[in-house]
Amino acid sequence: MNNIMLDLETMGKGSNAAIVSIGAVFFDPLTGEIGERFYKRIWLDSAVKYGELDASTVVWWLDQSDAARAEIDHEDSDSLPHALTDFRHFVRDERKCAFGEIRVWGNGCTFDNVIIANAFKKVDVSKPWSYAGDMDVRTIVELGRKLLNFDPKKDMPFEGEKHNALADAIHQAKYVSAIYQKLAEDTHRDEVEAA
Repeated sequence: MNNIMLDLETMGKGSNAAIVSIGAVFFDPLTGEIGERFYKRIWLDSAVKYGELDASTVVWWLDQSDAARAEIDHEDSDSLPHALTDFRHFVRDERKCAFGEIRVWGNGCTFDNVIIANAFKKVDVSKPWSYAGDMDVRTIVELGRKLLNFDPKKDMPFEGEKHNALADAIHQAKYVSAIYQKLAEDTHRDEVEAA
């Protein structure tokens, strides 16, 4: 597997948002298989040292479930530099993927992947995938909706606690895989009909 679904929980919305947790999972979009998982909570003081906090996001967090809020500044939290170093090892060492073959999916071309890339720079840890490996969840969801009239993001039941970075990453990997498989199915059907 060389596809990784990434989800961040943050205390901001900008490209330098303070990261309070990182969730990621290897997955195969053609089969829907879920592989190795990664989850790290980050101490709030470390998150804010390296990232930006905005009041509207803090207020939003106050309205979330007790379980979701309990993940922030959890006793098992780590510093951002340690969490990013561990994530780098997860991406590169777990699967031994070549640098240029790794595909990291984030929910929005200007959110997860951009925020984590900026965080890697701030803590002076090299990002473990190429710029060409950044993939966008929202684009494939739009393709599913517009080309296939298919929207598993909306229709697929969520398992786990919403706004837990790992649960969100797994859910995103499942619905991206469902759309990917449907696109592959329709492409194969068109090829068979044309033959």
